[in-house]
Amino acid sequence: MKFKAYLAWIAICIIWGTTYLFIRIGVEALPPMLFAGVRWIIAGSILVLIQKALGNKFPTRDEILPLAIVGIALLGIANGLVVVAEQWIPSGLAALLITTLPFWMVGFESLLPKGQNINRKIIFGLIIGLIGVLLILGRDIIIWINIDYFVGTLALMGAVISWSLGSIYSKYRRVSVHPMMGAAVQMLIAGSLQALLGLALGEHNVFQLSENGIIATAYLIIFGSIFGYASYMYAIQHLPLSLVSTYAYINPVIALFLGWYFLDEQLTINILFATILILIGVMLVQRGSTLAQADQKM
Repeated sequence: MKFKAYLAWIAICIIWGTTYLFIRIGVEALPPMLFAGVRWIIAGSILVLIQKALGNKFPTRDEILPLAIVGIALLGIANGLVVVAEQWIPSGLAALLITTLPFWMVGFESLLPKGQNINRKIIFGLIIGLIGVLLILGRDIIIWINIDYFVGTLALMGAVISWSLGSIYSKYRRVSVHPMMGAAVQMLIAGSLQALLGLALGEHNVFQLSENGIIATAYLIIFGSIFGYASYMYAIQHLPLSLVSTYAYINPVIALFLGWYFLDEQLTINILFATILILIGVMLVQRGSTLAQADQKM
């Protein structure tokens, strides 16, 4: 069980490291809410068909509400705000702001009566990981004070908080439906609400499919949604949130190495050193989470 959960965590670390680029490509070609909504509706429909073919049942009436809350918090609000933000925010800055996610997750969860205890290893690991990301993306920090990016920055911070709260709720409000079927229902609910919002805003008047828009949407449906989100929902059910949330540190590293390999982008000693710091931070958080779980069982 844990082996599969770690594989799911590794999957989101890699897959979601590529999605910032495709979201950026998508919002340059398509209006944000319809772009996001269509993505989740198609992905959810495909995942439902797969799950039905595998014999998994739809959620019961009592399970719809908690699934809807998680879907709206994670996909409808959090992912929707990321899509909106990337109309103004460069992908590097977006990745940097998302790296605050572990702090929000660990902080919010520690406030719960049954939440995971925070120890020095977890705190030290989170700080080291953040330092590593700052070394990589520090050149973009000056953009924070640019008024042109202020709305995008607020949107991203709202996305991080909504994602943290939705993830914690999902972890502690479990349902019996198969995780993949649950994820599919979440996608359909969130995507439908986003599409309705897009229609209400009149985005259909400027919605025109282009080659880039189709490529971005297809990539996000297959990898970002079906593989990535399903893996995330599985990981947070079986691993500590403090560990799972460190994907936000690893995503920028993946993006940098992909850029170096495919686009001949610069890869400096500073970036390599920062990568080592991030990996050390992740290992410390993992070790601290293991110790915290052991202490709670005693």
